[in-house]
Amino acid sequence: MVPPVPTPSKTRKKTRSQSKRGKFVIVESTTKAKTIGRILGKGYKVESCVGHVRDLLKSRMAVDPDNEFEPEWRVPNDKRKIVKGLKEGASRAAEVYLATDLDREGEAIAWHLAEVLEVEDDRLRRVTFHEITQSAIEEAFEQPRNIKMDLVNAQEARRKLDRLVGFSLSQLLWEKVAGRLSAGRVQSPTLRLIVERQREIDAHVAKEHWSIKAQLLKTLNKDDGKYFEAGLRKVDGSKVGVDEKYHISNETQVKPILLDLERSQWQVRSVRRAERRRKPYAPFRTSTMQQEASGKLNFSVQKTMAIAQQLYQGQDGLDEGGLITYMRTDSVQVSPQSQQQARDFISGNYGKEYLPDSPPRYSKSKSSQEAHEAIRPTSIERTPESVKNNLSTDQYKLYKLIWARFLSSQMSQAIFDTLRVDIVASGEKGIYDFRSTGRKIRFDGFLRVYQPANDQNKSESETQDIPELEDDEKLFLHDLISEQKFTKPPALYTEATLVKALEKHGIGRPSTYAPTVKRVVDVGYVIKDNRRLSPTDTGMTVNDWLVKYFPDVLDTKFTAIFEDDLDLIAQGKKHQVPVLQKFWLPFEKDLEHAKVDMPTIDKTPELAGRNCPKCGEDLLIRNGRFGKFIGCSGFPECRHTEQILDKIGVDCPDCSEDLVQRRTKKGRVFYGCVSYPECEWTSWVRPVTDTCPVCRGILFEKGKSLVKCEKCEKEWSKENINSITANDSNAVGSNDAIVDAIFGSS
Repeated sequence: MVPPVPTPSKTRKKTRSQSKRGKFVIVESTTKAKTIGRILGKGYKVESCVGHVRDLLKSRMAVDPDNEFEPEWRVPNDKRKIVKGLKEGASRAAEVYLATDLDREGEAIAWHLAEVLEVEDDRLRRVTFHEITQSAIEEAFEQPRNIKMDLVNAQEARRKLDRLVGFSLSQLLWEKVAGRLSAGRVQSPTLRLIVERQREIDAHVAKEHWSIKAQLLKTLNKDDGKYFEAGLRKVDGSKVGVDEKYHISNETQVKPILLDLERSQWQVRSVRRAERRRKPYAPFRTSTMQQEASGKLNFSVQKTMAIAQQLYQGQDGLDEGGLITYMRTDSVQVSPQSQQQARDFISGNYGKEYLPDSPPRYSKSKSSQEAHEAIRPTSIERTPESVKNNLSTDQYKLYKLIWARFLSSQMSQAIFDTLRVDIVASGEKGIYDFRSTGRKIRFDGFLRVYQPANDQNKSESETQDIPELEDDEKLFLHDLISEQKFTKPPALYTEATLVKALEKHGIGRPSTYAPTVKRVVDVGYVIKDNRRLSPTDTGMTVNDWLVKYFPDVLDTKFTAIFEDDLDLIAQGKKHQVPVLQKFWLPFEKDLEHAKVDMPTIDKTPELAGRNCPKCGEDLLIRNGRFGKFIGCSGFPECRHTEQILDKIGVDCPDCSEDLVQRRTKKGRVFYGCVSYPECEWTSWVRPVTDTCPVCRGILFEKGKSLVKCEKCEKEWSKENINSITANDSNAVGSNDAIVDAIFGSS
């Protein structure tokens, strides 16, 4: 469908400027205003609008689906004084420059400014730039343009559907479930990802399996210690593994294999040497910057974006302007000028061997927005050390990360020499295939500058020193190592891995990742505990209601398809009204059905059966962000609250009173003594009734099907631990007796 030509503004006047002087520039933040003002100098006055100057009315839907989704925009009360000041400044200027950010949101802010300021078209200029530097600012002001209504329409369509979905769902939840609950087009699919991951973990049943490694020698001289390790891969031609044909599931199976291996003849089957090249990573886009800052700097996504904003806007003492390019982007492209600067820097500081013949090229993502660049330093010559004194510790860390990532992206590939040795052990009862692998770096290339976060957990086998070996060469056994293992469930999302999942599923865009993650935590649907995100009871309940009655909205494809349509609106290939109708009409039907079919939860508080110790009024059982709690009926005059303590059926190891489940103020679950504060025993991990059969230490849950001793750190499956009685004298202090009690004698 061919989009209609944007109609002229209903509010802006079409008169010629008279008796106007000077140039008035408007940006979003005061820091950005200071930096740009310093660059532009005399003749320009730069002011900040402090973000959005108009928004949809908060008191009602403010979008009319029956009238082509007509919005009701309003200047918020806290922005009226700012708008008045901007109007006065704009009215006196010969030219008004709207220098808000270059993305869709920035374009929309520029349009709203033009509307509320009522600036004549012949005085209005729109300027954008990827970086706040002298050259970029000068170039932008030499080439002003009109506001791009396609970009504005895309942002407006997003805002309208967000309001239609969020307002409708939240209102329904207030009526049917509980007050103060919320839902949204991006927020709710995000919550669903977190809930489904938690349920995957809860449903996981750990499977026991054993691994066997051989420590091998090239010669019989065991004193030189130069052994290398190889892992068991096959037994009699069958692969070894949990889900493979040959599953070593317990120690009973391990012992005869170890005995046979001790008597086996060991020989090299084949040696394979190869060269492996590793390409540098692309420059940062928003999501990868957030992930690496989390992994390497332990920054939250909100902290990363806040610091990146500071680096983009510029710092006091740095007259050159901003240190990095615009930080909300899904592009990995960089300008030819910045590439050449990087190549000159690499050649001069690292040598020509670190410089590839031509600049590396990185694939453009499907969702990459209009003409954006990757996140990079505005000048590669401005090294982290040269600006360290002008930056805070956190600013320095993030700038160093961005600088190194960009520089490394323009460097040569790293080269490794890899070695794979396949070994056969011929025993009386079977043929056993082992493999040893090693890797040595021949040329570090880009790794000289940048080591990705996921490289920090590389196994030792990749770097072990394997002697020179030949096919059919005889080897000698130094030792055998068997290790009990259990399959692990998928890990809870961290902020970094959640952002990666949001990007993978097409949920949101760079500007929405950090606010979305923050939102699900702030509303009490998710708890952030040691960087891991887990759903609260309330979050799981809300998710289940929404999945049942609004499957389309909660489907990640719903959000991804809408994001694609927004891209087409931004490109002028679609109009927002038919796009909004495509999503609103089926949602409206689901909404009407839910109003009838969704049961209403009785929100009347239960009596707790006793009086408030502070004021004497009745205590009530109420629903809160993290589940039920006890509160005073005299609220808000009396704010007394208590946790509902659930006994877990385990005695306190210090005083023998009951242990109960408690929550911190932020909702994190822990376990403590019912006699607190007289007894202060606490644990973040749930204890179990049994004690360790080896050392009588306290056992704690580890996942759904394992327990672990805090004292000797031995792990047991719950099924096995239940087969041993705590009073079994044969099972105390003797590892062999324990193994026999569980697995039987061999």
